[in-house]
Amino acid sequence: MRSTVLFAILLAGAPLAFGGAAEGKDLFAKRCRACHGPDGKGNPGIAKMLKVTFVPLGSKEIQAKSDVELKKIITEGKGKMKAVTGLSAAQVSDIIAFVRTLKP
Repeated sequence: MRSTVLFAILLAGAPLAFGGAAEGKDLFAKRCRACHGPDGKGNPGIAKMLKVTFVPLGSKEIQAKSDVELKKIITEGKGKMKAVTGLSAAQVSDIIAFVRTLKP
């Protein structure tokens, strides 16, 4: 029983991003780049149209978010960002793995 509880506690703290950054980069290019730009710093034209300021995905603010928080933003949307639909859990994890490689 103790080992089961310990395993559950350890698993709860494990990151979701078991996916691959290479696969995530390809998915990001297809599904995210139009708004977030190739480097995750944002597309100025989209930002102007939506009247928003993009926070670079490589910034400390974004990188400090947990994988669970990033998954929620990707799958449910936030603010003017709409949910990204049609992705499997593995694909979302791959995108998160790629986002983790971005620099400010």
